[in-house]
Amino acid sequence: MQTSILPQLQDDPDVQVSEQVLRTCVHCGFCNATCPTYLLTGNELEGPRGRIYLIKSVLEGRIGPGQNGVVAHIDNCLGCLACETTCPSGVVYSRLLEEARPRLEEMYRRPLADRLVRFLLIRLL
Repeated sequence: MQTSILPQLQDDPDVQVSEQVLRTCVHCGFCNATCPTYLLTGNELEGPRGRIYLIKSVLEGRIGPGQNGVVAHIDNCLGCLACETTCPSGVVYSRLLEEARPRLEEMYRRPLADRLVRFLLIRLL
């Protein structure tokens, strides 16, 4: 996949690794066949291929993390990595998630209700 990462992010080593992962994906969709959230919803953005598109769009500056439900779609990923076992291109989706989740947290301020629930869960668990 062709990428055009924002200039201010290009020197970040984590972004460079993410870009390599993005370039490995050929969008065949085999990953969706084993993704529990995609199988449950049938929504392309709830599968690995859709999430890869969303992460790529954020890194390229075409959309913000608060747009198109980016954060919600990334949050909904169970991290089971069933997608990695079926990917013929060997996309290391886990590496992309490891980089994307903390970066999205830095870029996006969650609504107050979400922040409160997360705060309480962290304190109680």
